[in-house]
Amino acid sequence: MRHFLTLKDFSKEEILEIIALAGKIKQETKNREYKPYLKEKVLGMIFEKSSTRTRVSFEVGIYQLGGTALFLSSDDIQLGRGEPLKDTARVLSRMVDIVMIRTFRQERLEEFAKYSTIPLINGLSDIYHPMQLLADYMTICERGYNDNLSVAYVGDGNNIAHSWLMLASKIGFELRIATPKGYEADKKVLNDALEFAKMSKAKIIVSHNPKEAVKDAQVVTTDTWVSMGQESEKVKRQNDFQGFIVDKKMMGYAQKEAMFLHCLPAYRGFEVSDEVFEEHSEEIFDEAENRLHVQKAVMVWLDRHR
Repeated sequence: MRHFLTLKDFSKEEILEIIALAGKIKQETKNREYKPYLKEKVLGMIFEKSSTRTRVSFEVGIYQLGGTALFLSSDDIQLGRGEPLKDTARVLSRMVDIVMIRTFRQERLEEFAKYSTIPLINGLSDIYHPMQLLADYMTICERGYNDNLSVAYVGDGNNIAHSWLMLASKIGFELRIATPKGYEADKKVLNDALEFAKMSKAKIIVSHNPKEAVKDAQVVTTDTWVSMGQESEKVKRQNDFQGFIVDKKMMGYAQKEAMFLHCLPAYRGFEVSDEVFEEHSEEIFDEAENRLHVQKAVMVWLDRHR
Protein backbone atom coordinates (compact mmCIF):
# COMPACT_ATOMS: atom_id res chain seq x y z
CA MET A 1 0.00 0.00 0.00
CA ARG A 2 1.16 3.52 -0.79
CA HIS A 3 0.42 6.92 0.72
CA PHE A 4 0.75 10.25 -1.09
CA LEU A 5 2.43 12.59 1.38
CA THR A 6 5.17 14.13 -0.76
CA LEU A 7 6.62 13.78 -4.25
CA LYS A 8 9.84 12.78 -2.49
CA ASP A 9 8.38 9.28 -2.14
CA PHE A 10 7.73 8.82 -5.87
CA SER A 11 9.96 8.04 -8.84
CA LYS A 12 9.94 9.98 -12.09
CA GLU A 13 8.21 7.06 -13.78
CA GLU A 14 5.46 6.96 -11.15
CA ILE A 15 4.88 10.72 -11.36
CA LEU A 16 4.61 10.55 -15.15
CA GLU A 17 2.30 7.54 -14.86
CA ILE A 18 -0.04 9.56 -12.62
CA ILE A 19 0.09 12.56 -14.99
CA ALA A 20 -0.79 10.30 -17.93
CA LEU A 21 -3.67 8.77 -15.97
CA ALA A 22 -4.89 12.28 -15.09
CA GLY A 23 -4.86 13.18 -18.79
CA LYS A 24 -6.89 10.07 -19.61
CA ILE A 25 -9.44 10.75 -16.88
CA LYS A 26 -9.64 14.42 -17.88
CA GLN A 27 -10.49 13.49 -21.46
CA GLU A 28 -13.13 11.04 -20.26
CA THR A 29 -14.60 13.77 -18.07
CA LYS A 30 -14.70 16.21 -20.99
CA ASN A 31 -16.54 13.53 -22.97
CA ARG A 32 -18.99 13.07 -20.07
CA GLU A 33 -17.72 9.51 -19.61
CA TYR A 34 -17.73 9.05 -15.86
CA LYS A 35 -16.19 5.64 -15.38
CA PRO A 36 -16.72 4.19 -11.87
CA TYR A 37 -13.06 3.58 -11.09
CA LEU A 38 -13.85 3.92 -7.36
CA LYS A 39 -17.39 2.57 -7.29
CA GLU A 40 -18.87 2.67 -3.78
CA LYS A 41 -15.54 3.75 -2.28
CA VAL A 42 -15.61 6.36 0.51
CA LEU A 43 -13.15 9.25 0.86
CA GLY A 44 -12.78 10.76 4.32
CA MET A 45 -11.64 14.41 4.10
CA ILE A 46 -10.14 15.88 7.29
CA PHE A 47 -9.75 19.65 7.19
CA GLU A 48 -7.66 21.12 10.00
CA LYS A 49 -7.01 24.00 7.60
CA SER A 50 -9.86 25.35 5.47
CA SER A 51 -9.87 25.52 1.67
CA THR A 52 -12.02 26.21 -1.38
CA ARG A 53 -10.26 24.34 -4.20
CA THR A 54 -9.12 21.34 -2.16
CA ARG A 55 -12.56 20.55 -0.77
CA VAL A 56 -14.47 21.10 -4.02
CA SER A 57 -11.99 19.20 -6.20
CA PHE A 58 -11.76 16.16 -3.92
CA GLU A 59 -15.50 16.00 -3.26
CA VAL A 60 -16.43 16.38 -6.93
CA GLY A 61 -13.60 14.04 -7.92
CA ILE A 62 -14.60 11.07 -5.79
CA TYR A 63 -18.25 11.55 -6.83
CA GLN A 64 -17.33 11.46 -10.54
CA LEU A 65 -15.31 8.29 -9.88
CA GLY A 66 -18.38 6.54 -8.48
CA GLY A 67 -17.67 7.02 -4.79
CA THR A 68 -18.69 9.42 -2.06
CA ALA A 69 -16.96 11.85 0.29
CA LEU A 70 -17.28 12.67 3.98
CA PHE A 71 -16.28 16.19 5.05
CA LEU A 72 -14.67 15.97 8.50
CA SER A 73 -13.81 19.31 10.06
CA SER A 74 -11.51 19.06 13.08
CA ASP A 75 -14.16 21.14 14.91
CA ASP A 76 -16.79 18.47 14.28
CA ILE A 77 -14.94 15.26 15.16
CA GLN A 78 -13.19 13.98 18.28
CA LEU A 79 -9.82 14.82 16.73
CA GLY A 80 -10.53 18.45 17.61
CA ARG A 81 -11.32 17.48 21.20
CA GLY A 82 -8.08 15.78 22.02
CA GLU A 83 -8.44 12.26 20.61
CA PRO A 84 -4.99 10.95 19.62
CA LEU A 85 -4.41 11.10 15.87
CA LYS A 86 -3.29 7.47 15.84
CA ASP A 87 -6.68 6.41 17.21
CA THR A 88 -8.51 8.41 14.54
CA ALA A 89 -6.32 6.73 11.90
CA ARG A 90 -7.15 3.26 13.16
CA VAL A 91 -10.88 3.97 13.40
CA LEU A 92 -11.18 5.53 9.94
CA SER A 93 -9.13 2.68 8.45
CA ARG A 94 -12.03 0.36 9.39
CA MET A 95 -14.76 2.62 8.00
CA VAL A 96 -13.59 4.43 4.86
CA ASP A 97 -11.40 3.49 1.90
CA ILE A 98 -9.08 6.48 1.57
CA VAL A 99 -8.33 9.63 3.59
CA MET A 100 -7.22 13.12 2.61
CA ILE A 101 -5.89 15.48 5.28
CA ARG A 102 -5.24 19.21 4.94
CA THR A 103 -3.23 20.26 7.96
CA PHE A 104 -0.85 22.82 9.41
CA ARG A 105 1.89 20.27 10.16
CA GLN A 106 3.52 17.58 8.02
CA GLU A 107 4.18 15.52 11.16
CA ARG A 108 0.44 15.06 11.56
CA LEU A 109 0.27 13.37 8.17
CA GLU A 110 3.23 11.17 8.94
CA GLU A 111 1.74 10.06 12.27
CA PHE A 112 -1.63 9.28 10.69
CA ALA A 113 0.06 7.30 7.90
CA LYS A 114 2.02 5.25 10.44
CA TYR A 115 -1.18 3.88 11.95
CA SER A 116 -3.40 3.87 8.85
CA THR A 117 -4.14 0.71 6.89
CA ILE A 118 -5.73 2.70 4.03
CA PRO A 119 -4.09 5.20 1.65
CA LEU A 120 -3.56 8.74 2.93
CA ILE A 121 -3.27 11.84 0.71
CA ASN A 122 -1.64 15.13 1.64
CA GLY A 123 -4.14 17.88 0.76
CA LEU A 124 -1.60 20.47 1.99
CA SER A 125 0.76 20.80 4.93
CA ASP A 126 3.27 23.35 6.13
CA ILE A 127 6.08 21.58 4.27
CA TYR A 128 4.54 20.18 1.08
CA HIS A 129 1.62 20.66 -1.32
CA PRO A 130 2.22 17.81 -3.80
CA MET A 131 -1.25 17.84 -5.36
CA GLN A 132 -0.78 21.43 -6.50
CA LEU A 133 2.52 20.58 -8.18
CA LEU A 134 0.98 17.66 -10.06
CA ALA A 135 -1.66 20.08 -11.37
CA ASP A 136 1.05 22.60 -12.29
CA TYR A 137 3.12 20.03 -14.13
CA MET A 138 0.09 18.65 -15.94
CA THR A 139 -0.73 22.18 -17.13
CA ILE A 140 2.85 22.67 -18.32
CA CYS A 141 2.86 19.36 -20.19
CA GLU A 142 -0.47 20.10 -21.86
CA ARG A 143 1.11 23.18 -23.42
CA GLY A 144 4.19 21.33 -24.62
CA TYR A 145 6.68 23.05 -22.31
CA ASN A 146 8.17 19.84 -20.93
CA ASP A 147 11.28 19.72 -23.18
CA ASN A 148 14.35 21.41 -21.69
CA LEU A 149 11.99 22.96 -19.16
CA SER A 150 13.14 25.96 -17.11
CA VAL A 151 10.94 27.18 -14.25
CA ALA A 152 11.37 30.30 -12.11
CA TYR A 153 9.69 30.45 -8.71
CA VAL A 154 9.61 33.92 -7.18
CA GLY A 155 8.45 34.45 -3.61
CA ASP A 156 8.32 32.70 -0.26
CA GLY A 157 10.35 29.54 0.37
CA ASN A 158 7.21 27.74 1.53
CA ASN A 159 5.37 24.48 0.87
CA ILE A 160 4.90 25.39 -2.80
CA ALA A 161 8.61 26.12 -3.23
CA HIS A 162 9.45 22.86 -1.46
CA SER A 163 7.15 20.91 -3.76
CA TRP A 164 8.72 22.55 -6.82
CA LEU A 165 12.09 21.39 -5.49
CA MET A 166 10.83 17.81 -5.20
CA LEU A 167 9.19 17.84 -8.64
CA ALA A 168 12.20 19.32 -10.43
CA SER A 169 14.65 16.99 -8.71
CA LYS A 170 12.60 13.92 -9.62
CA ILE A 171 11.67 14.88 -13.20
CA GLY A 172 15.03 16.46 -14.04
CA PHE A 173 14.36 20.03 -15.23
CA GLU A 174 15.88 23.40 -14.37
CA LEU A 175 14.40 25.20 -11.38
CA ARG A 176 15.42 28.63 -10.13
CA ILE A 177 14.04 29.80 -6.81
CA ALA A 178 14.37 33.44 -5.75
CA THR A 179 13.31 34.43 -2.23
CA PRO A 180 13.98 37.46 -0.03
CA LYS A 181 16.69 36.99 2.58
CA GLY A 182 15.27 35.22 5.58
CA TYR A 183 12.57 33.46 3.56
CA GLU A 184 14.66 30.72 1.95
CA ALA A 185 13.43 27.17 1.43
CA ASP A 186 14.00 24.69 4.24
CA LYS A 187 17.60 23.47 4.17
CA LYS A 188 16.70 19.81 4.64
CA VAL A 189 14.21 19.91 1.78
CA LEU A 190 16.75 21.70 -0.42
CA ASN A 191 19.48 19.19 0.42
CA ASP A 192 17.16 16.27 -0.34
CA ALA A 193 16.32 17.87 -3.70
CA LEU A 194 19.98 18.39 -4.52
CA GLU A 195 20.66 14.71 -3.81
CA PHE A 196 17.83 13.58 -6.11
CA ALA A 197 19.05 16.07 -8.74
CA LYS A 198 22.35 14.20 -8.99
CA MET A 199 20.44 11.23 -10.39
CA SER A 200 17.90 13.08 -12.53
CA LYS A 201 20.38 15.71 -13.83
CA ALA A 202 18.08 18.47 -12.64
CA LYS A 203 19.60 21.93 -12.30
CA ILE A 204 18.53 23.72 -9.13
CA ILE A 205 19.55 27.31 -8.40
CA VAL A 206 18.54 29.31 -5.33
CA SER A 207 19.15 33.03 -4.93
CA HIS A 208 17.74 36.33 -3.70
CA ASN A 209 17.58 37.83 -7.20
CA PRO A 210 14.16 37.44 -8.89
CA LYS A 211 15.27 39.02 -12.16
CA GLU A 212 18.09 36.52 -12.57
CA ALA A 213 15.74 33.66 -11.69
CA VAL A 214 13.18 34.73 -14.28
CA LYS A 215 15.69 35.42 -17.07
CA ASP A 216 14.79 33.27 -20.12
CA ALA A 217 12.50 31.01 -18.06
CA GLN A 218 9.72 29.12 -19.86
CA VAL A 219 7.48 29.14 -16.78
CA VAL A 220 7.22 31.76 -14.05
CA THR A 221 5.29 30.99 -10.87
CA THR A 222 4.68 32.43 -7.44
CA ASP A 223 2.50 32.10 -4.34
CA THR A 224 0.94 34.39 -1.78
CA TRP A 225 3.38 36.15 0.52
CA VAL A 226 1.07 35.67 3.51
CA SER A 227 -0.25 32.14 3.92
CA MET A 228 -3.04 31.10 6.26
CA GLY A 229 -1.78 31.32 9.84
CA GLN A 230 0.70 34.12 9.03
CA GLU A 231 -1.77 37.01 9.21
CA SER A 232 0.07 38.62 12.14
CA GLU A 233 3.15 38.94 9.90
CA LYS A 234 1.27 40.54 7.02
CA VAL A 235 2.73 44.06 7.14
CA LYS A 236 6.30 42.84 7.76
CA ARG A 237 6.09 40.30 4.94
CA GLN A 238 4.71 42.82 2.49
CA ASN A 239 7.66 45.09 3.25
CA ASP A 240 10.22 42.28 3.09
CA PHE A 241 8.91 41.08 -0.29
CA GLN A 242 9.18 44.42 -2.06
CA GLY A 243 10.73 43.86 -5.50
CA PHE A 244 9.35 40.32 -5.75
CA ILE A 245 6.05 41.11 -7.46
CA VAL A 246 5.62 39.33 -10.77
CA ASP A 247 4.52 42.24 -12.93
CA LYS A 248 4.82 43.01 -16.64
CA LYS A 249 8.41 44.19 -16.21
CA MET A 250 9.37 41.00 -14.34
CA MET A 251 7.73 38.79 -16.98
CA GLY A 252 9.71 40.70 -19.60
CA TYR A 253 12.86 38.92 -18.42
CA ALA A 254 11.33 35.50 -19.20
CA GLN A 255 10.98 33.93 -22.62
CA LYS A 256 8.55 35.76 -24.91
CA GLU A 257 5.84 33.09 -24.73
CA ALA A 258 6.47 32.18 -21.08
CA MET A 259 3.67 30.73 -18.99
CA PHE A 260 2.66 32.21 -15.65
CA LEU A 261 1.16 29.96 -12.99
CA HIS A 262 -0.36 30.69 -9.58
CA CYS A 263 -1.83 28.14 -7.18
CA LEU A 264 -4.49 30.60 -5.92
CA PRO A 265 -5.83 32.48 -4.11
CA ALA A 266 -3.96 35.37 -5.75
CA TYR A 267 -3.58 38.82 -4.22
CA ARG A 268 -3.23 41.28 -7.05
CA GLY A 269 -0.80 44.09 -6.43
CA PHE A 270 1.30 41.97 -4.07
CA GLU A 271 2.87 38.75 -5.43
CA VAL A 272 1.40 39.33 -8.91
CA SER A 273 0.08 42.35 -10.77
CA ASP A 274 -3.50 42.38 -12.00
CA GLU A 275 -2.21 42.85 -15.56
CA VAL A 276 -0.06 39.71 -15.49
CA PHE A 277 -2.77 37.68 -13.77
CA GLU A 278 -5.44 38.58 -16.31
CA GLU A 279 -3.09 38.12 -19.27
CA HIS A 280 -2.37 34.56 -18.09
CA SER A 281 -5.77 33.82 -16.56
CA GLU A 282 -6.52 30.93 -18.95
CA GLU A 283 -3.35 29.13 -17.86
CA ILE A 284 -4.06 29.83 -14.20
CA PHE A 285 -7.62 28.52 -14.31
CA ASP A 286 -6.59 25.50 -16.38
CA GLU A 287 -4.10 24.89 -13.59
CA ALA A 288 -6.89 25.21 -11.00
CA GLU A 289 -9.13 22.80 -12.94
CA ASN A 290 -6.30 20.29 -13.22
CA ARG A 291 -6.36 19.89 -9.44
CA LEU A 292 -9.59 17.96 -10.02
CA HIS A 293 -8.08 15.65 -12.62
CA VAL A 294 -4.75 14.91 -10.91
CA GLN A 295 -6.46 14.23 -7.61
CA LYS A 296 -8.82 11.79 -9.28
CA ALA A 297 -5.77 10.12 -10.85
CA VAL A 298 -3.96 9.89 -7.51
CA MET A 299 -6.99 8.31 -5.82
CA VAL A 300 -7.33 5.76 -8.62
CA TRP A 301 -3.57 5.09 -8.65
CA LEU A 302 -3.45 4.53 -4.88
CA ASP A 303 -6.46 2.22 -5.04
CA ARG A 304 -4.68 0.15 -7.71
CA HIS A 305 -1.56 -0.13 -5.56
CA ARG A 306 -3.19 -1.39 -2.39
